[in-house]
Amino acid sequence: MAGRWTASETQLRPDPRFNDKTLAKFINCVMSDGKKAVAQRVVYDAMEEIQDRLNKETNPDAPKTAIELFLMAIENAKPFVEVRSKRIGGANYQVPMQVNRKRQQSLAFRWIIEAARSEKGQPISRRLANELYSAAKGEGKAMQTRDQVHRMAEANKAFAHFAN
Repeated sequence: MAGRWTASETQLRPDPRFNDKTLAKFINCVMSDGKKAVAQRVVYDAMEEIQDRLNKETNPDAPKTAIELFLMAIENAKPFVEVRSKRIGGANYQVPMQVNRKRQQSLAFRWIIEAARSEKGQPISRRLANELYSAAKGEGKAMQTRDQVHRMAEANKAFAHFAN
């Protein structure tokens, strides 16, 4: 029975506060050791902090709600191409390949959470809020990681013909 897909996509319930499945999945990614209540509190505190910043925002193009900013940050952090190692004729090549939607989302989640966890000296909710806010503006560590992946794919474009 190995190799079967799970029904996690259909079983995932939207989060209770914002009624959004993407945020529910993000909360699950933030969660460690099965402590979902702690993860929810961290994410919701970050969302409240983002909302406070948005209320002070003077830019008319800025998103109005924290959930809009969250979705914008995830959208900005998604990579379109990545390099995969492929062994051809005894040599390993870094082959640029397109990234499917589910992997794009999971990489964006991972990069934002890693960037927030790597900072020190503030509560995790504030660090997460900072990273989401900067990712929505196209800045921050998660965006640097995405740009680095894109640059790597661009540099190895010569090996694109090895892709399946």
